[in-house]
Amino acid sequence: MASSSVMRRVSLRNLRAHKLRLFLTVFSIVLGTSFVAGSIVFTSTISKAFNDIFDSAAPGVSVQVTPENNQSPGVPQSVYDELDAQKQQLGIDRIVANYEGLVTIANSQGKALQTGGAPSIGTAYLPPDVALSPDAGKILPGGRGPANAGEIALNSSAAEKAGLSVGSTTKLVLGQGSAEPREVKVVGLLDLPGATSGYVNVQFDQATARALFSDGSHSANVDMSAAAGVTPEQLQERVEKTLPANTYTVRTGEQVRQDQKDQVNQFLTIFTGILLAFAAIGLIVGTFIIYNTFSMIVAQRNRELALLRAVGASQKQVSRSVLFEAFVVGVLGGAVGLGIGIALAAALKAWTQSSSGLPDAPLQIGAPAVLAALFVGVVVTMISAWVPAARASRVPPVEAMRAGMAEGSAPLRVRTMIGVVVGVAALAAIVIGAMGEGLGPAISVGVGAAGAIAAVVLAGPALSRPIVGGLGTVLGAPFGKLGRLARTNAVRNPRRTAATAFALTLGLMLVAVIGTLGSSFKGTIDDAVDTGLKAEFIVAGANQLPVPGSVSGVVADTQGVGSSVSFGIVQSKVGDKSVTGYAAVGGQPDDVAILSMKDGAPDQLPADGMIVSERTQKTEGWNRGDVVTFTGPTGEEVPVTVSGVYEDNEALQPWLVGPDVYTKLIPPSAQVSAMIFVTPAPGVSADELRTNLENATDSYLTVQVQDRDQFKSSVSSQIDQMLATLYAMLGLALLIAVLGIVNTLALSVVERKREIGMLRAVGMVRAQVRRSIYLESVLIAIFGAILGVILGSVIGWALVRTLAKWGLGTPVVPWSLIGITLIASAVVGVLAALWPAVRAARTRPLEAIAEA
Repeated sequence: MASSSVMRRVSLRNLRAHKLRLFLTVFSIVLGTSFVAGSIVFTSTISKAFNDIFDSAAPGVSVQVTPENNQSPGVPQSVYDELDAQKQQLGIDRIVANYEGLVTIANSQGKALQTGGAPSIGTAYLPPDVALSPDAGKILPGGRGPANAGEIALNSSAAEKAGLSVGSTTKLVLGQGSAEPREVKVVGLLDLPGATSGYVNVQFDQATARALFSDGSHSANVDMSAAAGVTPEQLQERVEKTLPANTYTVRTGEQVRQDQKDQVNQFLTIFTGILLAFAAIGLIVGTFIIYNTFSMIVAQRNRELALLRAVGASQKQVSRSVLFEAFVVGVLGGAVGLGIGIALAAALKAWTQSSSGLPDAPLQIGAPAVLAALFVGVVVTMISAWVPAARASRVPPVEAMRAGMAEGSAPLRVRTMIGVVVGVAALAAIVIGAMGEGLGPAISVGVGAAGAIAAVVLAGPALSRPIVGGLGTVLGAPFGKLGRLARTNAVRNPRRTAATAFALTLGLMLVAVIGTLGSSFKGTIDDAVDTGLKAEFIVAGANQLPVPGSVSGVVADTQGVGSSVSFGIVQSKVGDKSVTGYAAVGGQPDDVAILSMKDGAPDQLPADGMIVSERTQKTEGWNRGDVVTFTGPTGEEVPVTVSGVYEDNEALQPWLVGPDVYTKLIPPSAQVSAMIFVTPAPGVSADELRTNLENATDSYLTVQVQDRDQFKSSVSSQIDQMLATLYAMLGLALLIAVLGIVNTLALSVVERKREIGMLRAVGMVRAQVRRSIYLESVLIAIFGAILGVILGSVIGWALVRTLAKWGLGTPVVPWSLIGITLIASAVVGVLAALWPAVRAARTRPLEAIAEA
């Protein structure tokens, strides 16, 4: 016990005596823990925000009735009337029928209010004498509830964002239905529990909401509150016995709220998984940095540890001493990492609230985040320290005291051979996966990618010698002896070079994978427009909304239009499977698109028939002459004969039905279009037609007219927006990698202090010292970038090949991104070396030689 106490005191004194080394060690741990802690805090915060919203959802509702079939037009008015007539017998206090649908409202400038992806819903206003609860939505002082079709009440957070107030006049359009834009007056502002960020709730009077959002005989759902002395469970049981079996879903208010939470939690599970995947990347990068740091530190302390062995310390005591130091700095680094992680979560929370409409909530700093930070900080640090500590404790004291003793001199043969075997197996898995389509091949590519990463870890040191050596010969040639010195330093310890570069390799590999996916998606869209469309203009919805049904007629009647085909959205069922396709309305698809028939009469889509793509023929087994029975939202079955099969055209996927089928399947109130393709009439210029189309659709808030290039650009910008979040998360991982290079170089300067001092003593000036450190860092950074880009491009190419089943076209390698990445890596190398180089240049020759 006494000896253990002595060794602990020695460890603590050693930490205090080497403050710079302590700082750099703690810093490496902070890099590895902050991302993990930040991800957990952020996801916990978003989860709490949604839970708070749904805890206040359906206020006062004891029981809710909804259709069993979610494609049903709603709950019939007869059901409401029957329940209302039996209020006393069933134990109902109040009962209301709810009507709701999508709306878009204009801001004070007359432009569509941007929600950032949050819902924009129209509902019926329930006055206090009708509402089930006083918390259902209060009108703020100075306003009142809507009383006629020209009045609305708007939630206060949306009104503030739109620049609207009581008395403001604005326009709104329905997200579904054929109603044209209507002018409305804001007569009241609503205080809605949980209505934050981008959420929009427009409330109409009951009669108007019923006319707008139903067919007149159905409501979205029926809510009721229980009379005094009746529990929600009792009321639920009574209502279930009253209604026909297997036709309606009857839930208590608590079940409604829980179901809404569960739906959001499914999204949060995916969202959390993405964040934690990036946290895992940060952890892997941080682990290598921590391991690299401790390997260097223990190597630098070989003589010190040998001296402890010489004065009587055992191997176990030396190992435990190093592990105790690792425990101390792990706790310290984990605590600091937790603090920085909380700051990262706060920044990410602020960004998502401003851009994506996610709700607000205080930061949730719970036990999981604290334990994760400390666990990662302590456990990863102690594991990283154990390997070099065990290696150092086995070195005989006399040998370790030699000046030339250095870490990383063990042979690389066995490690490299294992890496080669793993790499060959990984490449085989990637190639096999790339030869197929679907989930199985994608998993094969994923397994191969994991194997490729492991192969780089194992064979990286051996690869660093020829690659870094070759780079050093080329890039170092203009610098003469300084270039040769930098090359020698970079290849001197291949393990350290490979471990330092691996952080950058992993980050840039993911950049290349995501870049290849993004470029391939854009290439697919460009190809679909360039080779699949004849249309000169595309009329589509803004904010990713559908085009109201009435716009089709407006576009068709516009002067100068030659052909106009609206592609209505068809959502229905075939058997028990939900399917989505399109209906060509207003003309033949061949009028606006390039349609090559593989089987069947060319250029013919019968009004009561359908044609399918080759991909759909393979996946669904629908062939010419087959009869496919669709079940619409109303439950009506519509048999449709397949009249032909056409070559895959991404603009016309997956199948098309005629206008008669569309009319039978989709009620008029639900008829909307994905887009409308338009060609000019003979003799009409594109500019003239564009002006006419813009004038005709100007009053529609959600409609925009785009030419082919603009359409491709808008889709590409949406892809870029989706990838921006991923690139931002990757940016944090790359920042960790860059800081890891800084850390490694700084420790390397400490390790080579005597060597640098001797170089200074024989005449090397400070500028030359700095230049040699810069070159060494650039060589390491470019080595890591080359490995990352090669791995990422191969994996991304293979992954795109597996996604062909879902319409992704030929893989497109982002050469410009790769070029920028390699140039940026050289810049990163210089930036990472700035502080270590300045520190090295300030080394005083006599002091450095004396300390050694």
